[in-house]
Amino acid sequence: MLKFLLPLAVFVVLGVFLWQGLDRNPSYVPSPLIGKPAPAFKLPSLEDPAYPVDSTELRGRPYLLNVWGTWCVGCREEHAVLVRIAQQRVVPIIGLNWKDDRDTARRFLVESGNPYAVVAEDAEGRVAIDWGVYGAPETFLVGSDGVVLFKHVAPMTLDVWEKEFVPRLAAARDAGATR
Repeated sequence: MLKFLLPLAVFVVLGVFLWQGLDRNPSYVPSPLIGKPAPAFKLPSLEDPAYPVDSTELRGRPYLLNVWGTWCVGCREEHAVLVRIAQQRVVPIIGLNWKDDRDTARRFLVESGNPYAVVAEDAEGRVAIDWGVYGAPETFLVGSDGVVLFKHVAPMTLDVWEKEFVPRLAAARDAGATR
């Protein structure tokens, strides 16, 4: 009898786990950075490597950090959305060009429009590792105090922007105004 109950129990336990998994968002990847200071970096600028992009200069205002590469299909998919978000002038978008060819990336931005206030070149991918990047595209919302408020893994859409980022950005601004 025990010989039949054990497989049944295993089947029930697996079924419960699978059932719970149906309610989960596959694009949600938890980040240990949420609520913690954004990792510091100093990288060459994609536009002019002689002038580095220093994360300490980003403090004092909220910003988006968008990890992208021209080799990334999802990054190309989201690019027009980032251009539209940048045109709203709600928050600066900082690009982190990840493991990409400089000339190809520069050409892509000239041809497709440049939504970024500045683009840091992470040719070796070390800064992306510090940020806990799993793959591109990923977009982080960082508050004016330098704390990571939110992380989105997948191509940005206007729906995600309006439902996930805009309310958090407004809350961060409200919290900053009351201090």
